[in-house]
Amino acid sequence: MLIIVCLIHLTQGQADYTVSELLSDVWVEGRVQDIILGIRLPRLVIGILAGGALAVAGVILQTLTNNPLASASTLGINAGAYFGVVVAIIFFPDFLGQYPFLVAVLGAVLSTILVLGLAGKALDPVRVALTGMIISLLFSSVTGALQLLFENETNGLFLWGAGTLFQLDWSGVTFAYPFVMIAIIVAIIAGKALDTLSLGEELATSLGQSVLKVKVLAWTLAIVLAAVTVSVVGVIGFVGLMAPHIVRLMGIRGHRALLVHSFLWGSVILIAADVVARWIQPAQEIPVGAMTALVGGPWLMYLAYRTAKRQKRGEKPLGGTKNPVSLKILIPSILLVIGVVVFISFSFNGETWIPVSEWTSKIVWNFRIPRVITAFAIGALLAVSGVLLQGVLRNPLADASVLGITSLGGAGAMVFLVLFPTLSIAWMPVGAIIGAGVAMLIIFITSWRTGFQPILVALIGISVSAFGSALIQILVVKSKLAVAAALVWLSGSTYAKGWGDVQLVTIIFLLLIPFAIYFTRSLNALAFGDDVAASHGLEISRTRIWALIIGVALTAGAISIVGTIGFIGLLAPHIARRVVGYSHLPLMVTSMLVGGFLLVLADFIGRVLLAPKEIPSGLVVALIGAPYLLYLLRKIK
Repeated sequence: MLIIVCLIHLTQGQADYTVSELLSDVWVEGRVQDIILGIRLPRLVIGILAGGALAVAGVILQTLTNNPLASASTLGINAGAYFGVVVAIIFFPDFLGQYPFLVAVLGAVLSTILVLGLAGKALDPVRVALTGMIISLLFSSVTGALQLLFENETNGLFLWGAGTLFQLDWSGVTFAYPFVMIAIIVAIIAGKALDTLSLGEELATSLGQSVLKVKVLAWTLAIVLAAVTVSVVGVIGFVGLMAPHIVRLMGIRGHRALLVHSFLWGSVILIAADVVARWIQPAQEIPVGAMTALVGGPWLMYLAYRTAKRQKRGEKPLGGTKNPVSLKILIPSILLVIGVVVFISFSFNGETWIPVSEWTSKIVWNFRIPRVITAFAIGALLAVSGVLLQGVLRNPLADASVLGITSLGGAGAMVFLVLFPTLSIAWMPVGAIIGAGVAMLIIFITSWRTGFQPILVALIGISVSAFGSALIQILVVKSKLAVAAALVWLSGSTYAKGWGDVQLVTIIFLLLIPFAIYFTRSLNALAFGDDVAASHGLEISRTRIWALIIGVALTAGAISIVGTIGFIGLLAPHIARRVVGYSHLPLMVTSMLVGGFLLVLADFIGRVLLAPKEIPSGLVVALIGAPYLLYLLRKIK
């Protein structure tokens, strides 16, 4: 298989020749030989090395954590390495030029320490994978902000950050080859020790193994393989997840055999993904990392479902306060705080204050005021969506961004933009609704039989999110959208919103919020469990479906206006629940106000923090939301 995909790979490109011409002319000086040796063969060899390295790292990580969901991508190691490279290219370019591998290793080590420290001593497979994915989200948010703020310094990193095998010469192969081969040889030599470790730490110790030394060696090998791959070809995910499982499904056991076979299968997967990417867009570079994510996302969903299906747990009520604050006191207080933030947002441009008498000027009236109103309304819509999703799924981790609804909804909107350019932009909400609906359908179907376990649902959602993000990356490259514009869309931004956007969000608000409020009594009944709710005459399936439809529609409407802003639906309901308690009507009203406040505040911070440069409000929210999600994960047993 590897030989076949390699031959196909070598024939792809703008210079056209057949497989027979390749086999005959490559040995003769001339056009074909120059193209093969100078351009295509380096790309092929680095693909073989990178795919094999990621697969071997996956085998090692799965043994170390006793976790079938472990890989360099799911544990956040790739994202940490990429973060290290981006930081270095901005602030320490000379150091990066001399020690690119060391920079990637430092970032990878940082992310590994965070994942192991936050996942808990038990290293529950699903929890470890979810922690790693959240760490990846956090690093990706910081990296995206840095790329926008330092656009000149990071120019050209968008494609590389999404994973690409493009090589101008043999320098990448020359750099990576020694690291990859030495690490793999050492891993094969240590295969027997890994076999013993896989039996369990206690048994390995009783057999005389120095578990600590083996673990240190294994972690070092995995981090080295992941870091050297990121430093040469960028962030490529899921290869290290898929290849070892394919090998195990073939019945191969023993780490030495696993490592060798996984190396070959990792190479096959990555080269095949590059072949498909170049076939889709022959004259343009499509990130191979996006292609592997299109397959790896569903694969992760399947593995997460299989890992957790025997761990079905009972329903637990969402956290809240037993002493709610009176709405007569709470609502005026929140409105006062919102009024102060809105006033400051209208009046301060990052450098000077604008008096109230000048609010009617073109700049404030046509740009600032509608922008703030749009931000507040979008925040309210996302918060209400979060209340509905958490209530229906009885899941404290439920949020449109965590469940992948935001990402796949954004992909749906992008499909209408890119594939149907003649359509009016008014069709974007339709695309967003379709994409968000597909995401919710996937979540609902895959989680039904496992009792909607909070951590499992979140992990499946993040898998959907990875799939949606990969699709967006492919569409961005296909449409030749500017990198800065693409990053703003992927991050979510309230920049340049006008009165037309205010009208659109007002229509969505007036159409959907009354339906959301109507379901608050049903959500109160669902909070006591399905049996109690059914005994009181509630049609559970119908209620769940319609509430989910409303929640998805709210999210899709928001996405179509501001892009893929996430975490508001996670943060606002949790903050509100701590103040008003479990009852869904006051919870929804309070969440609506808190969500609007959070996005207006994020918009203001993003606008003035590094003025005149702007940080997309979606990134500001993500920088707060990802740590909060980790905090919630630590609390859920």
